Amino acid sequence: MRTAEGASDRAISELIPVANPGARFQLHEQALLEATRRVIQSGRYILGAETEAFEAEFATYVGARECVGVASGTDAITLGLGALGVVPGDEVLTVSHTAVATVAGIERAGAVPVLVDIDPVLRTLDPLALDAAVGPRSKAVVVVHIYGQPADMAGILAVANSRGLRVLEDCAQAHGATIDGRHVGTFGDAGAFSFYPTKNLGAVGDGGAVVTNDQKVSESVRRLRQYGWNAGRLATVPGTCSRLDELHAAMLRVMLARLGSDVERRRTIAARYDEVLAAGPVLSPAHVAGSEHAYHLYVVELAGREAFAESLRASGVATGQHYPRPVHLEPAYEARLRGHDALPNTEHLSRRILSLPMFSELTETQVEHVCRALETCLGGLS
Repeated sequence: MRTAEGASDRAISELIPVANPGARFQLHEQALLEATRRVIQSGRYILGAETEAFEAEFATYVGARECVGVASGTDAITLGLGALGVVPGDEVLTVSHTAVATVAGIERAGAVPVLVDIDPVLRTLDPLALDAAVGPRSKAVVVVHIYGQPADMAGILAVANSRGLRVLEDCAQAHGATIDGRHVGTFGDAGAFSFYPTKNLGAVGDGGAVVTNDQKVSESVRRLRQYGWNAGRLATVPGTCSRLDELHAAMLRVMLARLGSDVERRRTIAARYDEVLAAGPVLSPAHVAGSEHAYHLYVVELAGREAFAESLRASGVATGQHYPRPVHLEPAYEARLRGHDALPNTEHLSRRILSLPMFSELTETQVEHVCRALETCLGGLS
């Protein structure tokens, strides 16, 4: 039975949260402190041995040839697109059902986001809608593996290859997700990961990475992340400052060693939730043959989510909404991006989604408490 160090499975007296990164860090506190001490004693705090080791270890985990650490997942999208040849004025197609960071990263690359509707079952980019949205200025597509659910990469790649699009996978929520045993992030030209603290692999702070099997792409990201410098510190292209700090890299190495078991724990919790929801009107995440969901979030769909969420809260269970407002309905983006008026599946889903507690440190007592609360609330829906 998994519990945070020093905790017990006593009666639930506080609201069970949707996420709890602090519990993970407390569980591994000694190893994290040792990693911190190692960095401090090294005297090298930027782009040193820890970052190099983490890049190699994460590339091995994902199954990619190259990994380049950067300062955030948003930067990973921006620099990844730049390395794929996207220039100001190019269109980049993506979904509106995502964190704002996806679209923000595209715009920071100087590109023009174009919004595409989602498959209502997977909640990810619909290949047919993608094909219909391609225009003369379209250069790339950013595929979001939302919540840890792998997108239909076979269908998307078929469209991208036929229409000459570069493919960047947004894997910010998909550490550990696979298709036919192959990790997401390795199907397109590059993959962008976030190490925000709540992610399946989270730093004690911010961080990100670009993975790729193309050495030219990785070399470009390495230049772009540090002022456009080459190996001789000569600025050969305009760049920026986006580096994964040694301290974060060292702590990410600690957490990476536990990522496999953490994701399996998430899947075990998800399977228990699936059992409870199987016969009711609340839709659980889709299961696709050959795909393994990473369950960064466990998101259900239902009508009347506000009342359901309030009932769960009264039973000691917190919920969230990821995301109640699609990007195209955010004030900064409303009505200004191509495709904003052709997203019926996106808008329908946004009114129905509700996130349940999901993190690997949930104890069995907490999981069963959530399940009992779900059963009670489901009874109120019938």
